[in-house]
Amino acid sequence: MFQINENYQKLPGNYLFSTIAKKVNAFQEANPDKELIRLGIGDVTQPIAPAIIEAMHSAVDEMAHAETFHGYAPDLGYEFLRKAIVENDYKARGCQVEIDEVFVSDGAKSDSGNIQEIFSENNRIAVCDPVYPVYVDSNVMAGRTGTYDKNTETWSNVIYMPCTAENNFVPEFPKETPDIIYLCLPNNPTGTTLTKAQLQEWVDYANKNGAVIIYDAAYEAYISEDDVAHSIYECEGARTCAIELHSFSKNAGFTGVRLGYTVVPKDLKCGDVSLNSMWARRHGTKFNGAPYIVQRAGEAVYSEAGKAQLKEQVAYYMKNAKTIKEGLKDAGYTVFGGVNAPYIWLKTPNQMTSWEFFDYLLEKANVVGTPGAGFGPSGEGYFRLTAFGEYENTVKALERIKSL
Repeated sequence: MFQINENYQKLPGNYLFSTIAKKVNAFQEANPDKELIRLGIGDVTQPIAPAIIEAMHSAVDEMAHAETFHGYAPDLGYEFLRKAIVENDYKARGCQVEIDEVFVSDGAKSDSGNIQEIFSENNRIAVCDPVYPVYVDSNVMAGRTGTYDKNTETWSNVIYMPCTAENNFVPEFPKETPDIIYLCLPNNPTGTTLTKAQLQEWVDYANKNGAVIIYDAAYEAYISEDDVAHSIYECEGARTCAIELHSFSKNAGFTGVRLGYTVVPKDLKCGDVSLNSMWARRHGTKFNGAPYIVQRAGEAVYSEAGKAQLKEQVAYYMKNAKTIKEGLKDAGYTVFGGVNAPYIWLKTPNQMTSWEFFDYLLEKANVVGTPGAGFGPSGEGYFRLTAFGEYENTVKALERIKSL
């Protein structure tokens, strides 16, 4: 008789945002007259920029003619997109990244869950706490995390790096030595960042200890401060210890279009084995490539018109972030984030648990957020609000919260 992957049975409950969706849908069904404002999931609301839409239309037209039709995409992605990525995201910032080190995918979430496949089950991972759930859950599915303790909500074989108000939500080097280190900067969910000097210390630490950093740069477009790196490859030595994940979802509104990429430098090796070659093999075997139409849209992100239009969209969302942050402060909340990232991380009031505050906001203000406990044990007592809503709804949500 067939057997299942028992590691899936170890996962506690449902995926965080699936649980939220179920609770929200149940509330909506019971209260059809209530207008909900959703500031929970990090989904964009602004339409795709005109320059990108124009590129997509042109690509669709190409697909209607035999001489310009495109079938399967190349394994790594089309050269026109990978070249644009290298020139704009790396060479323009003084980083050494080659075109054959860029792997185009359908998004950073997929890559962040899949990248662990090229590592041994015996590797020990270290994660910031709170953390984006996919990092831990995908390693649970692979059998790498040990056993789960319901009381502490931690895994026995995961090294947790608490990020709390006491350390300004900046991870500290763990006492135990990890093999794989996950860093998301600017951070989801706390919205905090590391300076270039702090990030360089992590690169030096990884190289010294033979560890690999999985660097999730999904929110780099929202960085506003000069001393914050947009890429880990701005740090000396990063090519021998770091893999970088990028998304087009947050900077270009591709949440419903799906596009991302991962950089695996050829200098990153385990002995004589190239991780670049391993990821290329995995990528070619399990992925048939992002659609031509979508990759043309991605290319337009780097056009002069695309850059200008997306700069305006980022400013729109960061205006929301400022509105939320200042509004909550005025209402007496303790608030973090919202400067280099489109997330606000707040302390729950009156010693409420994060899920109690979720229910309170949902029922009393009809506002949906994300409970901090869903991101890990150190997230308890905190709550995340996203700046990706429409400005009018963001203002309305703040008015409702202030009236509680």
